[in-house]
This record gives sequence, structure tokens and C-alpha cells, in this order.
Amino acid sequence: MKCLLLIDLQSGFCPGGNLAVPEGDDVIPVANRLMAKGGYDLIVASQDWHPADHGSFASSHPGRNPFEMGELKGKPQMLWPDHCVEHTEDAALHPALDVTRIDYIQKKGMDREVDSYSAFRDNDRTAHTGLADYLRQRGVTQIDIGGLATDYCVQASAIDAVEMLPGVRVRFVEDLSRGIAPETVAAAEKAMAAAGVATVTEAEILREA
Repeated sequence: MKCLLLIDLQSGFCPGGNLAVPEGDDVIPVANRLMAKGGYDLIVASQDWHPADHGSFASSHPGRNPFEMGELKGKPQMLWPDHCVEHTEDAALHPALDVTRIDYIQKKGMDREVDSYSAFRDNDRTAHTGLADYLRQRGVTQIDIGGLATDYCVQASAIDAVEMLPGVRVRFVEDLSRGIAPETVAAAEKAMAAAGVATVTEAEILREA
């Protein structure tokens, strides 16, 4: 059972959004081709879905600015611009994404007290989203994962997939992903490889299919 896991392909993370990843919208056509021709049995998308007063927002910390390091629940926290606020266009899946092919959407980041990079659990690693159980119940044996951003939510989700779904093959789809900065993308790719995540490209997946 092969699953394609699309991480946070939302307007807010694409050019024009509140927390845009450089060239983030370049991955949308890749996602559409993989959904159509990649031979997947299950297609899942994650979606950042924050309350307006989320604790990771710089606006929730008087006197602090976006992209400063702050604190949340006693732990270091990057402070972000307000982004992907629930029920706003910024939080919507990108309008060019073929959502008709998506079988399940996993919302995350709904607890204002903790950030949630991973599609599987909050950053404090205690509250789970339920995605691991969903995939396990459907007998998923392989997950190909990509999206936005490589150095944050994709990395966290891929590493959690390895840890929380033992025996499942997890692959990072390089050209289905974009990151914030070259140095943090390189570090993320190294961390994923160290965790046992293989790297694959769209072309390789389409040849397999």
C-alpha cells in the first residue's frame, strides 16, 4: 500500500502568502503529476490550521518580531508571522492543487500552546494527530513525502513517520519540496538520511509506476 503524503501545500506557504517559502508554488505541478501518475493507493495532505492567537506567532508576544527566537511552553520557539489562520485564504490548500485526488486531510497546529511542524504529532512530542493510526489501519507500507518546507514540516514529518510507523518505507521526494534556506535544507536532508529516510525524485517515482 503506497501513500503520497503532501505536507502543507497551502497558499500561506507559497509566494503571496504570509509565510512564503521561496519558489513554494513550483511544487504544485509536481504534486499534481504524482497524484495522477505516481501509482499511489492513498493520497494524504497535511494542513496547518492555527487559531488566530497561536503562541508561535510573534504577534502573541508583545515587543517581539517575526523570525526572532522566543519561547513557548518553556522551550525555544521560532516566532513566525501570523500564518495559516483557520478558515482564511492563507490556510487554504493552494488553488492550483488538484484536491479531488486527496483521500484525507490531516489538520495540525490547532493547539495555541504548542507548535506542530510534523503531520504526526505536536512539537512537544506528546499530543498525536492520529495520522499514524490512520495510515497503520489502512496497511500503508510505503510513504513518499514532500511539500513545504523541507527544513521544518517535511523534515519533522518524515522523521516521525520512521519512528512512529516501524517497518514502513519512508522516502523524501526532493523535487516535491522547497525549503527556507540552503543551509537548513542541507541539514534537514542530512537528518532525514540519518533517520533512514531515502531520497527520491519525481522522475524515479514515475518510472516505478
